[in-house]
Amino acid sequence: MTNTASKPMKALILFDSKTSGGSTEQLIDAIGRELAATGAYVEKAKCKSLGDYSFVEEFDVIIMGAPIYYLMVSSELLGALLQSNLKKFLQGKKVGLFLTCGSPELMANLLYLPQLKLNLAGTTTLAEKIFAPNQTSDPLIIKNYVTELVAAYRKTETE
Repeated sequence: MTNTASKPMKALILFDSKTSGGSTEQLIDAIGRELAATGAYVEKAKCKSLGDYSFVEEFDVIIMGAPIYYLMVSSELLGALLQSNLKKFLQGKKVGLFLTCGSPELMANLLYLPQLKLNLAGTTTLAEKIFAPNQTSDPLIIKNYVTELVAAYRKTETE
């Protein structure tokens, strides 16, 4: 029998979080574990506004996430998109987006996701999710996000 399985997905989780070990970072770790359970290779990296993002080229999928502070996407992730070479290395990439936010989902979708999406021309968005505080540790909601992301990735690989 011939193995027709495609190569494992290489995923990078780029994130910003003001608190080490807080709910956003715990969510990131849970997303990483779920992705790894699907056979993906996963790394995470904390964003820096003026970092060098040339290493992004090595990954198939870039998952970007951050909390919302004072009605804005956390500054390091947004800063990386605006001030570093991240946008250049995201060109042609498949991306997943998530935000942690206490605002109602509709408001968050209208106000906060566009702050990221405006800077993602030339990418393919596989999945996006606003995680409310009570959802950041919900295994089923996290699994559903990862399942959507992986299914969309596999679909783009077969097209």
